[in-house]
Amino acid sequence: MDSPAPGSEEITAPAIIDLFAGVGGLSLGACRAGFDLKLAVENDPHAFAAHSSNFPSVTHSQEDIGELTGQSLLSKAGLKIGELCGLIGGPPCQGFSNMGHRQVDDSRNLLFQKFFTLVRETRPSFFLAENVPGILNSCYDKIRKDALQGLSEYVVLDPFEVCAADYGAPTKRKRVLFIGYLASRFREFDHKAFRPPEKVVQIKVGEALAGLPKKIKLSWNVDEKGWRKVRTDLPGDFGESLRARIPAGVGHKETLSIWAGDRRTSGCIATHHEPATVSRFRKLSPGEADKVSRSIRLDLDGLCPTLRAGTDQARGSYQAVRPVHPTEPRVITPREAARLQGFPDWFRFAPTKWHSFRQIGNSVSPILAEKILAVFLKHLIPVNNGNSS
Repeated sequence: MDSPAPGSEEITAPAIIDLFAGVGGLSLGACRAGFDLKLAVENDPHAFAAHSSNFPSVTHSQEDIGELTGQSLLSKAGLKIGELCGLIGGPPCQGFSNMGHRQVDDSRNLLFQKFFTLVRETRPSFFLAENVPGILNSCYDKIRKDALQGLSEYVVLDPFEVCAADYGAPTKRKRVLFIGYLASRFREFDHKAFRPPEKVVQIKVGEALAGLPKKIKLSWNVDEKGWRKVRTDLPGDFGESLRARIPAGVGHKETLSIWAGDRRTSGCIATHHEPATVSRFRKLSPGEADKVSRSIRLDLDGLCPTLRAGTDQARGSYQAVRPVHPTEPRVITPREAARLQGFPDWFRFAPTKWHSFRQIGNSVSPILAEKILAVFLKHLIPVNNGNSS
């Protein structure tokens, strides 16, 4: 396990549960911050498989969270009331997204409220829920109010917006965080501790994609052909996060072996474009959108816009619009998308482009997640028996 955050040397891997875990952006951030991920809950079979692959030592539950209780969660995690340090998760955001229909009665919105029901039932030392900025729209005032009621024992912060780029990720992806904690479990700290570091090094698209193959052959059209050698000497914290910092018990065994052997990574998979599309993409300037596909050309010296997830099979299986590579006349590969979201090169996604892009587009940047969750670990008051709460 990586060294704990400064000031937390006495704390030994406090227990955490990740709800709506997806592919594991929050989970990876939590493990890198120094938490012990006890349980991950994810209903989507493809995301469940990918998360299970990347976190083989963690207990996994592929269930409808709407049907779970706090006691069943703790039981699955092997914990009792008072032993859970953090409950984290990203309830489905499509019902709140400004890109969608913003339906107040979208059934998925109820899962946001369910998260806080489980907070009340499991009584963690802290909770963190993330969602899209659209959730702060006034039409959702009642949903937020109802969700947060009954948490009087917690110090509940006003929800606040964060941008992944401000914490060192190469994407402008914005999220809203809902945070609460038990004052008795933490040393007093200024809530400004969650703000971005003042001297963060902002990573641009060109730097994030450095070392990945630019020329993607059309024959690299399936997972087994998308494994390619990459350069691993990228400087700074971002480069280190791509190639190393693998927490104990995290990582797919075979993938880690390949990565350690000859620095090959997965997901360098080609997308076939018609000649007319290639011609249009070639003419695009940085930041310009293709008039037909609406794909935006990435800027080497800029940040990646928010990567979209598309829809699942239940809602039509629509693929999200993918950005155009900054110098090549093609959309980005899954591995390039992973780099732009802040995932390490040794991290695995679904073997198909569609599912891997959905998983990346639905994820929280693990870089952002680690920086936010490290605040809790830094200020957590240790207990004599080594438990987290």
